[in-house]
Amino acid sequence: MGIKVAKFGGSSVADGIQLTKTKHIIQADPDRRYIVVSAPGKRFDSDNKITDLLYLCKTHIDHNLPYDQIFQVVADRFMAVEINLGIEVDLLKHFEEIRENLKKNPTADYVASRGEYLNAVLVAAFLEYDFVDTANLIRFDSKGKLLAEETNEAIREELSKHERAVLPGFYGSGPDGNVRTFSRGGSDITGALVARAVNADVYENWTDVSGFLIADPRIVKGSKSIETITYKELRELSYMGASVLHEDAIFPVRNCGIPINIRNTNEPENPGTII
Repeated sequence: MGIKVAKFGGSSVADGIQLTKTKHIIQADPDRRYIVVSAPGKRFDSDNKITDLLYLCKTHIDHNLPYDQIFQVVADRFMAVEINLGIEVDLLKHFEEIRENLKKNPTADYVASRGEYLNAVLVAAFLEYDFVDTANLIRFDSKGKLLAEETNEAIREELSKHERAVLPGFYGSGPDGNVRTFSRGGSDITGALVARAVNADVYENWTDVSGFLIADPRIVKGSKSIETITYKELRELSYMGASVLHEDAIFPVRNCGIPINIRNTNEPENPGTII
C-alpha cells in the first residue's frame, strides 16, 4: 500500500454536498490515508467563508462589540453539515470551549484557526478516520517562523500511530503553546508538511479548478489545464498572480521529490496538473 496525502480546500468542504464528493474521492483510492482540510469556503457567490466570519468575530471582540450572533452563524453552519451528513459529533462541547476562550480575548490566530479545527473534527467522523490536531505538531518559533525539522519529526512520530487520519490545516503553535497560523491559504503548506513527514508518494491538492490553466478562465473561457509543470515554473506562475497553490507549499516536498497533483473536486476524473 502506498501513501497519498490529500488536502481539500474551502470550496471542496463548503457543505454537505461537497463533503460527500470528497468522501467518494477518498474512498476511491485506499492510498489516500492522510487528509488535510481547510475551513469551509463559500457555498455561493454572496456567501461568507467561515474564516472571514471568525476574523470578524475577533474584530468585534477587539472593539468591545457584540460578537455572539456572528459566532452563532458559524456554529449553525457546522451543525447543518452534521445533520446533512447524518453523523453524530458533540459539536456543542467544542462550541462551548471556543465561546469560553472568546471571552478571554484570544489571539486572532486562535480565533481564525477554529474553522479548520471544527471542520477536521466533522470530516474525521464522516470518514471514520482518526482526528489528529496539528496544534502541537506544526511548530513555530517566537517570531512566527516555521521550525521545519521539529515539525517534520513531530508529525512523523504522531502519524506513525495512525493508519488513517484527518488533520486541520492552516495552524500550529508557538513555544508559548498559543496557536499560530500560516498566511491565508496556508492549509496547502500543512498538506505539504504532512506529505513530507510520511514520505508520501504524491501530495494531492484538491480545489475547484482542474490544475493550472493555460489562461485565466475568467478572461478566456474553456481554458485547458497544463498537464505537467516544474517547481520552478510554479514559482514563476505564483509570482505572476496564479493562486491555485500557496507558494510556500513547494518547499517541504520539493527536496524530497514528492510530486504535487492539483485536482478538481467537482471533476475527479480529470487528472489535473502534476508538479
